[in-house]
Amino acid sequence: MKTTILIISLLLTGIIETIAQTYDTVWLSSLDISKATIGWGKPGADVSCMGNPIILDGITYKKGFGTHAPGVLYVKLSGGSARFHATVGINDEEKASVGSAIFKIYTKTDLLWQSDIVRSGGHAQSVDLSMAKLDTIIFCSETTADGPNYDHTDWADAYFLVKGSKPIAIDRPSEPAVILTPKAAPGPKINGPKVYGVRPGNDFIFRIAATGERPMVFKAKGLPAGLKLDSKTGIITGRVKKIGKYEVTLSATNIIGTSNRKLTIICGSQIALTPPLGWNSWNCFACAVDQDKVKAAADAMVKSGLADHGWSYINIDDCWMVQPESKDAVVGGEIRDDQGNMNVNRKFADMKGLTTYVHSLGLKIGTYSGPGPKTCAGYTACYKFEEKDALKFAELGFDYLKYDWCDYERIAKDHSLPELKKPYRVMRDALNKVNRDIIYSLCQYGMGDVWQWGTEVGGNCWRTTGDITDDWSSMESIGFGQAGKEKYAGPGHWNDPDMLVVGKVGWGPQLHTTRLTPNEQYTHISLWALLASPLLIGCDMTQLDDFTYSLLTNDEVLDINQDPIGKQASRILKDGNFEVWVKELEDGSKAVGLFNRSLFAAPVTVSWNDLGLAGNYIVRDLWSQHDEGNYSGSFTATIPSHGVKLVRIYKK
Repeated sequence: MKTTILIISLLLTGIIETIAQTYDTVWLSSLDISKATIGWGKPGADVSCMGNPIILDGITYKKGFGTHAPGVLYVKLSGGSARFHATVGINDEEKASVGSAIFKIYTKTDLLWQSDIVRSGGHAQSVDLSMAKLDTIIFCSETTADGPNYDHTDWADAYFLVKGSKPIAIDRPSEPAVILTPKAAPGPKINGPKVYGVRPGNDFIFRIAATGERPMVFKAKGLPAGLKLDSKTGIITGRVKKIGKYEVTLSATNIIGTSNRKLTIICGSQIALTPPLGWNSWNCFACAVDQDKVKAAADAMVKSGLADHGWSYINIDDCWMVQPESKDAVVGGEIRDDQGNMNVNRKFADMKGLTTYVHSLGLKIGTYSGPGPKTCAGYTACYKFEEKDALKFAELGFDYLKYDWCDYERIAKDHSLPELKKPYRVMRDALNKVNRDIIYSLCQYGMGDVWQWGTEVGGNCWRTTGDITDDWSSMESIGFGQAGKEKYAGPGHWNDPDMLVVGKVGWGPQLHTTRLTPNEQYTHISLWALLASPLLIGCDMTQLDDFTYSLLTNDEVLDINQDPIGKQASRILKDGNFEVWVKELEDGSKAVGLFNRSLFAAPVTVSWNDLGLAGNYIVRDLWSQHDEGNYSGSFTATIPSHGVKLVRIYKK
């Protein structure tokens, strides 16, 4: 479409002349909007992110760009655009919901325009801006304090007036994957948790995590009766019968020297005294998982050295049972045998052999099921067979159970608290009858504010959110959405904002490198460490690149997550896109995360007043593992876009 603009100019002679200039109209939706990142759904060309018509304030627009906050699209103009016009708002498809967002347009360095807050069912707003001589602009829709839910943000009737270079959608500028974690020294160093819980009489397995040159000789002074140490592998096994608190001194010696570390073993009623560190198959393989892949994951955890930093769980997430429709069982072709025991499918022909193998490496192994008749992926679950299945899990040697609501949705009467709690109580009672320590992970996506009652039904951790995906909008909204839940977390019971999405992920046979930028990955791991969250690797550990490995093997960062007092970080500052989170540590120091959620690098400051401190303190950068220096009153760091500065503030 051509647009003619009349320009009135006053000539030096004083004569007024009218000049007609013709511009091309280029619709925003005609660009390659697949380059946009949005919070949910798909970028919509002339439709919403749900694929519905773009309707704002009851008006249907034939043209527009449908997004979901937080959403970002970079467009290169190269100086060829004169103006931009759009009408913005939240699509009427969410008119009855509670979405709210802000629209913004940036240049590479400055905010060019922003809307007022727009709300579901509220009025749309218009933008009409000069684009003269601009090279690159960034279209953003940002969430507000109520989070991203229902923020179906539309740029309706959005077009450029162009004379010269036409606008093109471009990828977000790339950033280098800078490795900050120093390589482990050749001398021995013991890592991992400093406290470990076990119930009396149950199997105990603990691998001493230690970096350094091999061979290495391990010792453990003060082990309770019933436990023994393999001095070559560092694996402690056995059973502790007497309730009590045991202070054990671990040592690891190689040709260079000796490292010592205290481990407190508490034999009593609690397990999971620190958040579980491990791997989960779903974000990598989904239902393409099989016995060989799980065995390879266990081997990779050891051979890569991840186990030397405290990683210990290998969890099979769904798809190991029998699908009722296929009857693809190993024995008899049925989903259960004559005694009601659940069968495994042919991909896991020797499940007991697999669990035994994982245990031989000093690692633990987890499984998955749900309270409904089927799992999320349609495999046999535990409904009406809870006691049978709990006993089967114990006999097979599982150490972790993720219990997923999914198909129970058609069993539950409603989402009242009694109905939400009921199936998790039933399985907890069943687990209490078996002689095995099995971490109980409730997966029901935060319904009914599960963090308020997860401990009551016997959970060791509970999902607080929906499933995470490997993009900024998902990770950001989930991670920073944990503010206010800290009082419900502690030793033996943890808030779980879902698995890690670094490395090669894919949810099936085809894997891809995470879509999180390097800075976003630092934010991801830093925030999850501060949150005292279970850390479950979601990538293919047989394909670890150096950058991903460095993210997962920084012992000072992992120590924040594994700190024995088990405090979850609190958000003490939120100033627009800048946040400061603080986590109290056992030694009296504080772990502090300074986060920048904006599109541009910016300084972020933490004040000693906000931390309850006075005087001089040392600030230590945890990712690079070096002291920044002595500071009094405050500490300021320039944080890159979507990045973090993770520090520990302490006295000598």
